[in-house]
Amino acid sequence: MSADTGQMRVRSPGFGQGLTVIIAGFLPILAIVSLFPAVPSIIDHFAAEPTAAWKVPAMVSAPGLTIAIFALFAGILVDKFGRRKLLLASTLLFGVFGTAPFFLDDLNAIYGSRLLLGIAEAAILTTMNTLIGDYWDEKGRRNWLTLQGLAGPFLASGVILASGFLTGLRWNGIFLIYLIAFPTFIAAAKFLYEPTSDATARKMLGIGAEPTRTPFPAASVVIIGTVTLFASALYYVFIINGGMAFREVGIQSSQELSKLTFIPSLFVMVGSLIFWATGRARPVVQLGIFLSLIGGGLAMIGLAADWRWMVAGLVVQQTGAGMAVPTLIAWAQTKLPFEHRGRGMGVWTACFFFGQFSSPFLVSLFRVQTGAMQGAFLIMGAAGAVGAVAAFLLAVTRRGGGNPARPAVA
Repeated sequence: MSADTGQMRVRSPGFGQGLTVIIAGFLPILAIVSLFPAVPSIIDHFAAEPTAAWKVPAMVSAPGLTIAIFALFAGILVDKFGRRKLLLASTLLFGVFGTAPFFLDDLNAIYGSRLLLGIAEAAILTTMNTLIGDYWDEKGRRNWLTLQGLAGPFLASGVILASGFLTGLRWNGIFLIYLIAFPTFIAAAKFLYEPTSDATARKMLGIGAEPTRTPFPAASVVIIGTVTLFASALYYVFIINGGMAFREVGIQSSQELSKLTFIPSLFVMVGSLIFWATGRARPVVQLGIFLSLIGGGLAMIGLAADWRWMVAGLVVQQTGAGMAVPTLIAWAQTKLPFEHRGRGMGVWTACFFFGQFSSPFLVSLFRVQTGAMQGAFLIMGAAGAVGAVAAFLLAVTRRGGGNPARPAVA
């Protein structure tokens, strides 16, 4: 069999695969975004529980802990046994564990179900992020990640409005949003297929034989994990604690909060467009832009004197949030060869969601120290600004020491 004949038999991903991968990969993020308007109402429901003020935000982010623990193992399973079967099983479990709190009225039991949800999320995210690298070359990844960023805000904004409505009807009605996992399972079963090789990368390099085994890129993975952990902790500050910050400027009801945040949440699309427009820039530059926006937005929320200034800060923060996931994934994918991509993205997923788990504890610590939730937002925003300065300084340093005709990947 000729090399050309072998390439003709390689299945090429189309619109069905792309849309399914992007929606399924965004499920866990959409799910946690939907919960932030409900946090104050859940705290009110468990007002008799002395620890509810910190345990409810921790419950929201609890899946991040089990994702952080199990994502690396999911990555090993992905590399060893394949992508599709693991994805189908985890999508079903996501639906079951995600909706479980709707039927529970015990905070500890809800917390336990959220921990179990994290196992399913670890497998979904690791598998989806791996398939993005398997199915497409660098340009294709950027295009589909941009589409994710553009489509996600429409879903997220609708979910935020629905969460205010559902929470108004019943304190735990928001958890019914997880039912979306079941039609996603059907789409995955229909459209997704198991990749047989790193066909896109090999075609780009003109290689017809099996890809050469390479050592595990440990140093690159450490850098990926460290930056992702830091960025994720910033990313989840508003998602988990935004409702409590708005209470400090007089916004009390979940319905009013949902209405005020609906329009700003659409600015996630602007962040996605910035990601696409800066696609030819080095990843470290995109990281700097993302950290500038999300850090600046958090600081504005922390300094806001009323809900109007808080909404303005949210616009900036949401623009940065729109860059977060595609920027971090695209950057990580450039450093991971096919044979290590599952484990590498397992580490990425673990760090991203350990950031989700740790974020409310950091915010709670800073809130106690400053005496206000807005004070915690200001500290986290300042940390993002420092990270942005570091990224831009690194970009300038590497530009000065590298080959101007061929920008370095950072």
